[in-house]
Amino acid sequence: MRALAAILLTMAFATPAQAERLIVSVSNHRVTVTPNYAGEELVLFGSVEKDDKTPAVTGNYDLVVTVSGPRADLVTRRKERRFGIWINTDSRQFLKVPSYLSVFANRPIDAIAPPDVQRRQQLGLSNVLLTQRVGTDYADVVATDAFRSAFVRLRSEHGLYREATSAVTFLTPTLFRTGIPLPAEVPIGTYDIEIKLFANGALISKADTAFDIVKVGFEQFVANAARNHGLFYGLVTALMALMTGWMASVVFRRD
Repeated sequence: MRALAAILLTMAFATPAQAERLIVSVSNHRVTVTPNYAGEELVLFGSVEKDDKTPAVTGNYDLVVTVSGPRADLVTRRKERRFGIWINTDSRQFLKVPSYLSVFANRPIDAIAPPDVQRRQQLGLSNVLLTQRVGTDYADVVATDAFRSAFVRLRSEHGLYREATSAVTFLTPTLFRTGIPLPAEVPIGTYDIEIKLFANGALISKADTAFDIVKVGFEQFVANAARNHGLFYGLVTALMALMTGWMASVVFRRD
């Protein structure tokens, strides 16, 4: 017992205490989607707390915020013009990748951390792992891969992927804020926010928070019906289609 206590005491003194601590929150932890939802912007704010024994940092703090939405399997297809028409000639499946992904920082990623730290901490869109099915293998590829580049570009055009290296604002040396834009076609689900604090190119602290995007009203009723009562939902949908067709034939019937 004495030997065990001595080992634990040695480990306690050998492990350095975390000097800085991040306190963060988001302006709204539950975003509701209604039929007239056109998107909105949340605000992430927080502060860097440190005790009296924390040594002064040479220079300023840097902050990288990564927001990732529900994960899903997505496919990117390559189209080519053949015989005068555009057809799909190849495709690549992305496995369990974020349906929404945004990276915000107070300055360019290259100025915050060296390349090896960027890769290890997955800083920026080019370093986030996007696992693909490549033949019989599963792996991420270089950022310049044609399918990966097209995937990120297409998601970015819809506002679902973005990287903004001047979006985090330090209001004081320790107080910061950033906006999180959510487009109209934002997926439903839980969104994770990872905040990483850097100083002199090294990670010194991190924190996590989250928010949910949920449907309410008639859209929520339809979504629940489709998910929990698939057969009934399918029958009602088919019946409505038949009724719509019949009514159209009556209205536009020529005598």
